[in-house]
Amino acid sequence: MSQIDEDELLAELGLEIAPLKAATRTPREERIIAGFEDIQRFYQTHGRAPLHGEDRDIFERLYAVRLDQLRRLPEAQTLLAGLDSHGLLPGNALATVNVDDLDEDALLAELGIGSEPVDLDDITVLRHVRSSAAIKAAEEIAARTPCKDFESFKPLFDEVEAGLKQNLWITKPFGKNASIEAGDFFILSGLIAYVAEVGDTYKTPNAETNGRLRVIYSNETESDLLLRSLQRALYKDSEGRAGSRLIRVDSGPLFSDIAEPDDIESGTIYVLRSQSSHPFVAEHRELIHKIGVTGGKVEARIAAAAKDATYLLADVEVVATYKLHNLNRTRLENIFHRLFGAAQLDLTIDDRFGNPVKPREWFLVPLHVIDEAVERIRDGSITGVAYDPQTARLIS
Repeated sequence: MSQIDEDELLAELGLEIAPLKAATRTPREERIIAGFEDIQRFYQTHGRAPLHGEDRDIFERLYAVRLDQLRRLPEAQTLLAGLDSHGLLPGNALATVNVDDLDEDALLAELGIGSEPVDLDDITVLRHVRSSAAIKAAEEIAARTPCKDFESFKPLFDEVEAGLKQNLWITKPFGKNASIEAGDFFILSGLIAYVAEVGDTYKTPNAETNGRLRVIYSNETESDLLLRSLQRALYKDSEGRAGSRLIRVDSGPLFSDIAEPDDIESGTIYVLRSQSSHPFVAEHRELIHKIGVTGGKVEARIAAAAKDATYLLADVEVVATYKLHNLNRTRLENIFHRLFGAAQLDLTIDDRFGNPVKPREWFLVPLHVIDEAVERIRDGSITGVAYDPQTARLIS
């Protein structure tokens, strides 16, 4: 039998050859259909539509949210009418919550998704997909209108801008769960943002505080957005100095042993005394102190002191600590180096590999003088004094 092509074979069998119709659905329509097919498969497996509820499987809750959205989407009703063999689309939504009222975090909580690490190899995890809640939050941030009474706020912005130039105001990174209150200043997308008003607050389904804000911007615009939306924008923004909290340096104690409710703890000042057997250190042990600042636990910082040339390759004793609040740790370290620079320990030791190391942050300063310096930083009088190594005291 001679070889015949596929078309000839179909003709021999009496089958009519019809040209294939080109797909006419848009990518959006394809996604809608694919999402609905997932819901249909759930129905075929369980014999019912997916339901909401904390006791439900994550995928059932996801499908329940999706089904509610499809029921409210006119184009989905038309597109899926011929595919809805189980009658899932007609009728009221089964949701116990209104998805449109949830912000992004609340929506994730409703779906049972927290902040746990995601298994990147799990094919059921959606990646690189921007949720409608995220889009909605971005739109709220972008929806700024001219501020008609900006002149009444202008003196506040002028004060902050001048204060930044004179180092009377400082910036701090905005923490993910940091508070937002009326009167707060932030830097967002390169603009200074001022929280002028905070409306009535309420708890979201995942127990987060939310409420409507009036935010004024330095470009003479304002926005009416949710507190949680502003928190997300500050946390995620990475343009320039954006995503920062602005703090007046003299707006309360820089640090103290007792944290006030509105303070932001940023670390600990620690003073160490070396147990080194080096002759000079042993002779002046009560006078030689290391002053440092850490954002973590002091114990963890000094755990390997005996193996670290920074700590003179010896164990250390913690002789004083002070909690930091509303303070830039780097600037504080610079203050101590400027103040006690003339009394910095001039000592070179070999590290474990025989390389010469000159440790910093060790000073020939009595502990009581360090205590006095801390008090002067607290009350703001530190700028008017200097340390005199000859008399071992602070002088005007």
